[in-house]
Amino acid sequence: MNTVNYHWQRFTLTQKLSRYAVYLVLVMALVLSIQTVEVIPEFFFDAPEQMADLFTRMWPIDFAYYPISVHGAMIETLNIATLGTLLTLIFAVPLALMNANNVVASAWSQWIARFFLVSSRSVNSLVWALLFVAIFGPGIIAGVLAIAFRSVGFVGKLLGEAVENINMGPVEAIQATGAPWLSVLMKGYWPQVMPAFFSIILFRWDINVRESAVLGLVGAGGIGVVINDAMNLFEWQRVSIALLAIFVVVILAEIVVVNIRKRLI
Repeated sequence: MNTVNYHWQRFTLTQKLSRYAVYLVLVMALVLSIQTVEVIPEFFFDAPEQMADLFTRMWPIDFAYYPISVHGAMIETLNIATLGTLLTLIFAVPLALMNANNVVASAWSQWIARFFLVSSRSVNSLVWALLFVAIFGPGIIAGVLAIAFRSVGFVGKLLGEAVENINMGPVEAIQATGAPWLSVLMKGYWPQVMPAFFSIILFRWDINVRESAVLGLVGAGGIGVVINDAMNLFEWQRVSIALLAIFVVVILAEIVVVNIRKRLI
């Protein structure tokens, strides 16, 4: 039986001061954050009562409103998420290959790819939606483009990392036969990256379904338009049916994604 001898030792003065300095910085950051937020005490303590009043207004749920406006808007939301995810592939796949150092050895190519991938991830989908609404006007096109441009950084980054982590043995063997670059890509890289590819795309589509639900708040189409209109008119029972529809669709999307992943991966 092996015995482990532990040697206990007190922190040195420098280590203690370093720990206390970290604690002090965290406390100071918390205090400064609270001051910046400018919480109004009256509103803060009144929040439970207001929330209870809001839930009272949202009940009973107006199920009759679902076929009138919610169903069509929910289908529109799913279309935005699906088309945006498919459009993402046009930009994400080339950028992922450019970002992978075992595909493209050029440092300039990698930096250019990283620039676009980081730019995509650094801008929120609502900001993209506002930008495209200003360019194309309110509607589905703005929502699809917002989802697509927001997803490029996510898909391209993860896909590029998956490409970099493959086994280069089969790739080098195919290259040794003198096969063209496209054949090397399809026969050497793709079979190894395919499971990660479908996993990333399905995961991103699942996220896009959630994000598409709020794009309508800025005029980019989908169920968010219905929620925004109902809130502006204080029709809280209609807001509740729209929120319930989003919840059900998100749960169903999660089930669909899990089942597809089990079959394909």
